[in-house]
Amino acid sequence: MEPLTASTLRGAWATVLLPLRDDDGIDLDVLAAALDRVLASGVHGVYANGTAGEFHTLTDAEYDRLHALVADRCAAAGMPFQLGASHPSGQLSLDRIARAAALRPGAIQVVLPDWLPLGPDEVLAAVERMAAVADGVPLVLYNPPYAKTQVPPELFGKLADEVPALVGVKVPGGDDAWYARMADAVGGRIAIFVAGHTLASGYARGAAGAYSNVACLSPAGAARWYAQITSDLPAALEFEGRLRGFLDAHIGPLGRAGYSDPALDKTLAAIGGWAPIGTRVRWPHRWVPEEAIPALRAAAEAAVPELFTGP
Repeated sequence: MEPLTASTLRGAWATVLLPLRDDDGIDLDVLAAALDRVLASGVHGVYANGTAGEFHTLTDAEYDRLHALVADRCAAAGMPFQLGASHPSGQLSLDRIARAAALRPGAIQVVLPDWLPLGPDEVLAAVERMAAVADGVPLVLYNPPYAKTQVPPELFGKLADEVPALVGVKVPGGDDAWYARMADAVGGRIAIFVAGHTLASGYARGAAGAYSNVACLSPAGAARWYAQITSDLPAALEFEGRLRGFLDAHIGPLGRAGYSDPALDKTLAAIGGWAPIGTRVRWPHRWVPEEAIPALRAAAEAAVPELFTGP
């Protein structure tokens, strides 16, 4: 596919979740069926091997097989796709970047090496080396709130100056002051992607899109909401308020009880019921019991019925 740029990287992107058997193996038949439903949903792109995709648990063989499946299915559907090559080891990440680049995705998602925190010069060195190995495929830097190295807006600006291959960042977002600093530092040279449930308020302040937890709940609903964001922002902001109310009341307590982000994203997919992915996550993490889903689904349908109606 065509390489993504800071101006073409936009919209609501859906992740590839891992349906797991009781032995923790990936059920590739269910995964393929779920991916086909995402491809028909109207989302703007698909990405594999983010945190929700449990990238940190994959063997090299699983990594390659999953990427081949995603690349083949997305190319056949004409769907933009990104492949994750993240790894806590910078050296192993470089190897994964090279293998992902061979499939020519629209971009490759990476994280900074994550056992020790990095200084600003080390951050620049890491991203420069990753870009060189990516062989012309653009990069998106994923900097979650639990990363050892937190990248401030001014350093994103330095990366934009020095590494033109960096076309996007995946970050939590921030307050008005944070967005103002990003605008000053980046100046549109990097597409800013924020948490899915904050997309309307983020878009109003300069965000381009989301690698979306809302798409875990409903891929088609996330696509419809993005269309509303770009056409009727006040209504989209009102919807965001109800969505965040549901998440704060019903999903937030699960996070505080110790369930991981992948467990929460799979819980959202189970609530949405659009594919039989299940709530199981890989050892050693625990998952939300399936019997909790009906009550959560009822609460979601009451709070944000728009996600559960429509094509």
